[in-house]
Amino acid sequence: MKPSRLRHIMNLWPPFLFSGIRVLELGADWRSARVALRKRWYNGNYVGVHFGGSLFAMTDPFWMLLLMHCLGRDYYVWDKAAEIEFVAPGRQTVYAEFRIDDALLGAIRTQTDGGDKYLHWLPVEVRTGSGELVARVRKQVYVKRKRAAAGA
Repeated sequence: MKPSRLRHIMNLWPPFLFSGIRVLELGADWRSARVALRKRWYNGNYVGVHFGGSLFAMTDPFWMLLLMHCLGRDYYVWDKAAEIEFVAPGRQTVYAEFRIDDALLGAIRTQTDGGDKYLHWLPVEVRTGSGELVARVRKQVYVKRKRAAAGA
């Protein structure tokens, strides 16, 4: 599937659609993503700022999705753990950006060459359009190279 098609599907996916989350960009090379969460009456908490679950949800699938596509079918990639730190109240549209570089892919391939699993923490920040930090999120991904078929 092309990144542009997946972006459109994700924007119609009920957990994103009904939370006000929009996937603004999925890089053509699967190495980047940009996501926005607009502040609406239906996605705020009791005190009128972004609901923490929506802040987390806007960051949830992207490290795994990007790595799956960058590493290819020879690897298992799963989310293993996550943390979120709320830094400031979000009262306006917030954004998260994800970037995969060659160094990360090289490190993952090196760590998994022998068939071992590899756990790696990846950070992302949720910020307002003016750059104010709202939350820090860390996702731990599990990566393992699939075994080659016997005789292959």
